[in-house]
Amino acid sequence: MAEAPQAAEPLPQVAVVIPCYNAGARIAPVVAAARGRAGRVIVVDDGGTDGACDGLAGGNTEVLRLPVNRGKGHALLAGIRRALENPAARIVCTLDADGQHDPAELPGLAAAFDAANADLLIGRRTFGGAVVPWRSRFGNEMTARVVRLLLRRDLPDTQCGYRLLSRRFAEAVLAHVAGGRYETEMEMLVFAVRAGHTVAYSPIQTLYEPDNQSSHFRKVRDSLRIYARLARAVLRRPRAPEPPK
Repeated sequence: MAEAPQAAEPLPQVAVVIPCYNAGARIAPVVAAARGRAGRVIVVDDGGTDGACDGLAGGNTEVLRLPVNRGKGHALLAGIRRALENPAARIVCTLDADGQHDPAELPGLAAAFDAANADLLIGRRTFGGAVVPWRSRFGNEMTARVVRLLLRRDLPDTQCGYRLLSRRFAEAVLAHVAGGRYETEMEMLVFAVRAGHTVAYSPIQTLYEPDNQSSHFRKVRDSLRIYARLARAVLRRPRAPEPPK
């Protein structure tokens, strides 16, 4: 992960939510970089047992601890809910705890978010490099094809966790998207498209490390959960978005 320039000023209107479950030493540099880029950082400890979140709170950073591990989706929703308690939060940014997302890219993503007048902006990863595992490339391409077929919309990266949400979209997500594991992010995307929210993409670095064992994604079971949630979300009657306040 690239070092954040020292002269960078944090974006006071942005709250960063980082779900974490036993991320080990990887989460500390992510939090350190994020706190220099955003007005508020919320680390959601999803029932972790490795002490990874100990000592991270302080300054503009808080650790929200969930009593038991329920899954990334539940942690995301809990963090988003906490972020919206601050009326100054105009954008909620979600990013992963394992170092695959670079907080130094947040200002550029926020600029792209505003330029697109987006409700949901998703980081678009580059999958051409040899360092990216073939399973990740294949899985993203296959899911993108399925989503394109079902939603009749080209969504080039459906699973990236580096996302920016407008306040009104974040509020709608809390009202209409269920918790879970990794399938919650898919339902969030389908809900955005079906309800008429503005979805945009912006390119980000693809950061993979060959020895990264901190991912808790179970390839078969979680992939089936994602596709099942995708099917249910597509079949559900869409809701019109609330008008901007």
